[in-house]
Amino acid sequence: MAPTLKNPKLIHTKPFINGGWYDSKSTKTFKVYDPATEEFITELPDQTPEEIDYAIQNTYDAYNKFKLTSPYDRAKWLRKLFDLMIENLDDLATIITWENGKPFAEAQGEIKYAASYFEWFAEEAKRLYGHTIQPSNHNNKIITYKQPVGVVGLLCPFNFPSAMGARKAAPAFAAGCTAILKPDGQTPLSSLALAYLANEAGFPPGVFNVVLTSTENTPMCGLKFCESPLIKKVSFTGSTAVGKLLMKQSSSTLKKLSMELGGNAPIIVFDDATLDLAVEQSIISKFRSLGQTCVCANRLYVQAGIYDKFCEAFAEKVRNFKIGYGFEKGVTHSCLINERAVAKVADHVEDAVSKGATVLVEGGKLPDLGKNFYAPTVLKDVTLDLKVLHEETFGPLGAIVKFQDKDEVLKACNDSPFGLASYVFSENLNTVWYLSEHLESGMVAVNTGAFTDAAMPFGGVKESGFGREGSVHGIDDYTVIKSITLGNVYR
Repeated sequence: MAPTLKNPKLIHTKPFINGGWYDSKSTKTFKVYDPATEEFITELPDQTPEEIDYAIQNTYDAYNKFKLTSPYDRAKWLRKLFDLMIENLDDLATIITWENGKPFAEAQGEIKYAASYFEWFAEEAKRLYGHTIQPSNHNNKIITYKQPVGVVGLLCPFNFPSAMGARKAAPAFAAGCTAILKPDGQTPLSSLALAYLANEAGFPPGVFNVVLTSTENTPMCGLKFCESPLIKKVSFTGSTAVGKLLMKQSSSTLKKLSMELGGNAPIIVFDDATLDLAVEQSIISKFRSLGQTCVCANRLYVQAGIYDKFCEAFAEKVRNFKIGYGFEKGVTHSCLINERAVAKVADHVEDAVSKGATVLVEGGKLPDLGKNFYAPTVLKDVTLDLKVLHEETFGPLGAIVKFQDKDEVLKACNDSPFGLASYVFSENLNTVWYLSEHLESGMVAVNTGAFTDAAMPFGGVKESGFGREGSVHGIDDYTVIKSITLGNVYR
């Protein structure tokens, strides 16, 4: 049953191109289902390669005008979009819960987070500073300034249907770029709602286009983005395997790339940590969206002196979760996105238990609720050879490892091709600083399990990607630096 919105104009089922809803000529469609109830939501056009080309061309045509707009105008449009998102917060959160499944309160948090990027970059739009540089020839002067990189292609995942698009589009618009966004085929409605609000905020036609394809047809669209000479940058959030493929496909045009890829985030809890805080924040990190975020803790390392106390307190909090449908009051956690996600969690649990891990909280499938529901599992006595420590589970499995000293745990944490986020819990400044400096990850959170913010540069190292989203650095990924040498200044 479709939820009732205060503003029904937020629901759209057509691509958004050139400031309007595009009537696709494609003979193919794809369906969207509520992952919690498995009920049919809507059917959308599976766009053709020719239509993707048309949308790219339109985004390029719009760029040639948009790059000349005043940063102050762009700031006003961005701020207006922020205001509209907050005005429509409950409706936008309803759409997320409907197509993604996450609890409504969590969806509200996502909308606030997504909107904050438009607020932040409304302010940054006016602050693209350049430099003057003294060259070796004193008669010359060197001036640098930042220009928009051009048209950007945005490829977004299912787990944050609104926030991932916002986090990429906001700095693009602030810099003077136009953007063409391809949402995940499982969660397209949030992106279409964002396009509607961007249009209402006053962005010129063609500045923000949203194209639609099925999950099966997504590789075609990704290839189009990568190989098009009109697109000068691609920003992708998703798996490392797909990120590597997109890099190869982009080589023919040598375009700029931002990649926010897979993670295998460790939490490290030392004996001197405040136990209640460490448990509470580890729960927040591990089970946010039931573990379906790239910065979720995938591995929990707890020092031997508090290991047993931590395990029991952690397990007790998990036992108090209320699993159910996202729109039900009091529900703390809902469903996974699809059966593949459920199968991966079950595989990691089976592997761990078969190799000697002890079950503290026996989770598992919840068929009475639906095929995509999986109750969280907590394991202790986890050894370093298990899948869960080397592969990203992306689901509700808390695997807790005992360690003795900081050098041992640092080696274990860095023994991974991934390096997105890490978490450290300790009251010792030397321990905190040592781990923060030597952990091979792009972000380290100390004594907190929730750290993402529009003001913070978000991104990883190693096979977790490159480029930064948010902060003063976020806009730089959507610019190029131009150098101008003025000769014979003192002639």
